[in-house]
Order: sequence, then C-alpha cells, then structure tokens
Amino acid sequence: MQVSSSRHHLAALALLTLATQAAVAASANGSFQVQATVVSACTVSGSLLNFGGSIDPLVSSVPIDASSTLTVRCTNTTPYSVALDAGLHAGGGAVFGSRSMSNGAQTIGYQLYLDSGRATVWGNGTAGSSPVAGTGTGSNQSLTIYGRLPSLTGAVPGNYSDTVTITISY
Repeated sequence: MQVSSSRHHLAALALLTLATQAAVAASANGSFQVQATVVSACTVSGSLLNFGGSIDPLVSSVPIDASSTLTVRCTNTTPYSVALDAGLHAGGGAVFGSRSMSNGAQTIGYQLYLDSGRATVWGNGTAGSSPVAGTGTGSNQSLTIYGRLPSLTGAVPGNYSDTVTITISY
C-alpha cells in the first residue's frame, strides 16, 4: 500500500511542476506607443450688416448705427487675430477712412468699429485701424461689428452694398 501512495504523491508532484512551468512559460510582456497630433485651426464667418431697407434721406436723422456679428471658432487655447479690410469700394484694402457702399457710380460712406461708442475703427492694424485679438475655446465665439452711416447728404436713391474681407490669423 505504501507503493501506491508514493506513486500518487509523485504523480501529483509531477502535475504541479508541469502546471507551474506552463504558467511561467505562457506569459510575456511588451508595450506600444499611442500618439496623436492636434493642430491649431480656426474658422470665421460674418452676417449681413444692414443699415436699413427704406432710408429716407430727407427725414432720417444721422448718423445711422447698425451692428452685426462675426462667428469665430478656434481650437482651444489658440490665440487669434481678426482683421477686416476696407471693402471693395474704398480705393484699397487699407484705406479705412474711405469705406463706402456703392450703387453703380453712386457711393455712400460708412465705417466699422470695434466698440459700441464707435471710437476705434476695425481694420487690419494699419492706417489707424485695429484688429481684434482673442483666444479660442473650441466653441463658437461671437464678435460684434458696430457700423455707422455718418451722412446721407447727396444720397441718390438705390440699393447700396459693399463686401468686406475678414482675415483670421492664428
């Protein structure tokens, strides 16, 4: 009887040794890298700045003020600067004192400002104008453009318009 019991002990010891060797031999470690590069990005768009649809120059008091909104969206923490040119009818992209809307050969002068008091001309940083600086949040940010139509003297009836180019630097 002792022989049979010793065989069982030897068999159990052999199985335990094999199981231990199998567990140790079956594991290994390694690693790999995970990477992403996020770049700075911005978009900007504007909405119509409308001084009015039926301005009567004989009875309208001037100046006529209006405002509009630019929507800026930049990646979080991205610094940006928003500049406006002088428009198509000013005689040059940096001639901010001559911004005007046209109706064929007829023109009406106007101006765009950074502030509701209409003291600082919104431009590109030249000729006495200033751009707007900010920092992106990853969400849409609204910037208000304050417009002023200072005079209607000599205005000829018609539909007047201008196109102003927005440049966002980041």
